[in-house]
Amino acid sequence: MKNIIVPIDFSNTSAYALEVAASIAKEKSATLYVLHMLELNRAMLTSTEGFHPEQTVFLIKLAEKHLKEFLDKPYLKDVKVVPIIKHYKVFAEIANVAKEKDADLIVMGSEGADGLKEMFVGSNTEKVVRNSDIPVLVIKSRISDFSPKEIVFACDLKNENIHAFQRAKSIADTFSAELKLVYVNTPGDDFLSTAEIQEKIKSFSELVGFDLLIAIYNDYNVERGVLNFGMETGADMIGVPTHGRKGLSHFFMGSIGEDIANHASMPVVTFKI
Repeated sequence: MKNIIVPIDFSNTSAYALEVAASIAKEKSATLYVLHMLELNRAMLTSTEGFHPEQTVFLIKLAEKHLKEFLDKPYLKDVKVVPIIKHYKVFAEIANVAKEKDADLIVMGSEGADGLKEMFVGSNTEKVVRNSDIPVLVIKSRISDFSPKEIVFACDLKNENIHAFQRAKSIADTFSAELKLVYVNTPGDDFLSTAEIQEKIKSFSELVGFDLLIAIYNDYNVERGVLNFGMETGADMIGVPTHGRKGLSHFFMGSIGEDIANHASMPVVTFKI
């Protein structure tokens, strides 16, 4: 883990994310790319009517000043920090920066989203998770010394989740943490008998290449099951796969991974399927 992206908006939650990222960077000798996106648009930058170029320059300089002040943190001492300012608030751009910098991880803070905001707008974190091809670590509260020892990984035992599982195992190995796999069994059409689940575990293990110990947890839906299992086992972090659906597909089908990232109180790391 050599390059870490930290999107910040000067909020408390982005400060929490920055502190966690700094903790990881110190441990792994990684570089932090701290990214701030301005709320400008192309009209502001090119129009000669109603908005003058010097005002654009002023806003950019002001953002640079705020970013410099925001990065004046004692926990960033001895950490290589590269500030980046983008003119537009386009969440896909975070994924572009991650690709450009060959990043291994995105760390960002989130207050979550609920109700109508979640349905029609979603949180900024959701948008980043949806667009990112690399793992996204979501932080909700201040953690001064980030050192997870137990990570729960939600696995539905489908072949498409093998790559996400392998990435989760790599993250767990990076932190020298124990990876606990859980399959959430839900009522209704998705309910499976113990024998059926054991057969799926056997098939998944064969595809992975080694035997896996996977807990079976019963709950009313997958999200509740993962969150409850994580709390009951005293996990430090939850890992979830996400499809990264967009547009109407996301509106009608949603993403359990994004829901968990939104609603969990503990850190959540997402892996694109």
